Amino acid sequence: MSATLTAAPRISRRSATASRAGSTRHARRRHIDPTTCERDYLPDEVEFMQALDHYKRTSGRMFPTCSEVLAVVKALGYHRDHG
Repeated sequence: MSATLTAAPRISRRSATASRAGSTRHARRRHIDPTTCERDYLPDEVEFMQALDHYKRTSGRMFPTCSEVLAVVKALGYHRDHG
């Protein structure tokens, strides 16, 4: 019975450590700059990526729907010609 009592705190410490590591990893992933790829982006592409990143941060939605992405694009001034 004493072995069970001794093992329980060790498991709890491991869980706490893993939990902290996961939250650190999550916070780090959240602050990745989408413009750090090796490719040279056009100014319009950079503007779009920054606008989408801003939307993600302010809304708290890391995976926006197509409708939300379209709203960001329209906010940048896009409009479709129906002609």
